[in-house]
Amino acid sequence: MTALALARHLAFAAGLALLSALVVRIMIAVRVMDRPDPRKAHATPTPKGGGVGIVVAFLTGVAVLYAFAQFSRLAEPYFLGVIAASVLIAAVAFLDDLRDWSFTVKLGAQLIAALAAVDSGIYVQDYRVPYVHGLYVGWIGAPVTVAWILLVTNAMNFIDGLNGLAAGVALIAAVFLAGIAAVQGSWFAYFAALLLAAGIVGFLPFNFPRARIFMGDVGSQFCGFVLAMLGVVAARFDGVELSLLLVPMLLSGVLFDVIFTLIRRAMAGELLTAAHRGHLYQVAQRAGIPAVAVTLIHWGFATFGGVCCLIFMAAGSAWKPYVPLLTLPPQLLWWGVVRARARAGGISRW
Repeated sequence: MTALALARHLAFAAGLALLSALVVRIMIAVRVMDRPDPRKAHATPTPKGGGVGIVVAFLTGVAVLYAFAQFSRLAEPYFLGVIAASVLIAAVAFLDDLRDWSFTVKLGAQLIAALAAVDSGIYVQDYRVPYVHGLYVGWIGAPVTVAWILLVTNAMNFIDGLNGLAAGVALIAAVFLAGIAAVQGSWFAYFAALLLAAGIVGFLPFNFPRARIFMGDVGSQFCGFVLAMLGVVAARFDGVELSLLLVPMLLSGVLFDVIFTLIRRAMAGELLTAAHRGHLYQVAQRAGIPAVAVTLIHWGFATFGGVCCLIFMAAGSAWKPYVPLLTLPPQLLWWGVVRARARAGGISRW
């Protein structure tokens, strides 16, 4: 890619960021309010739905790609599948913001969107396993892909509890993914990640460090859903195959928090669908670590995950299986710090 082409792409992304910011300002004026309750961190009613700006910017950019950037498109069924599934998750998540659906209803709506993506053919049947080479799983690939999309979608939704946390993590992940995809010539992944980043750039100043508006489910679920799909698309359906491990490394902080919390609550016999404030990031904030610091720590996790992705891409095949393990020690250290602060603060039950 030439410097002139990169400049044009960045200018286009800047225009989309401005579009996102405009839509966010409109959503602030519309005032769909998120009211405080015991499981939330904010103390005053705050508008939500700022993620609509991210959605509008992303879909506008995708429409331009579809019309004018033939070299960056996937094969027609896959491209249309990505668009349809993205529109569907955005629509159901926005309705969730308006109606505050139960988790069961929310999960059902997410499942429909994930199935729409898989129905278009976007699922992985052939995994590249170190020392085994190709591992063909056949029809099992479809439910595994659905489970992956649901995991990441909900993980980003669960982590969206402090100003700028989910949006900042998604932005860093999108920037790293766009950079890696550009270097490797994976053009759809590059453009789609760039469009997602542009939408978040337009939103983030309204949410961090002081929140004039929240992303809402329409933002957090959409970002998680798009990143999950990009992980699959970039790995098998773009012009150049990237690794399925890139997105897990980029979202290592988010995924560790959510999976750890689910396991801990399941072992304690708690109802997993019940609202709570037991995520590590929530416990950290309750234990006295400033919310801004918790957010910046998670941005650091995402950045470290991006560095691990760069190491992974440069490593020889013999070393690649071990690189993702580098993301684990920071998470274990963070767990230890949060656990110690919780004990010191008298928080015995998470």
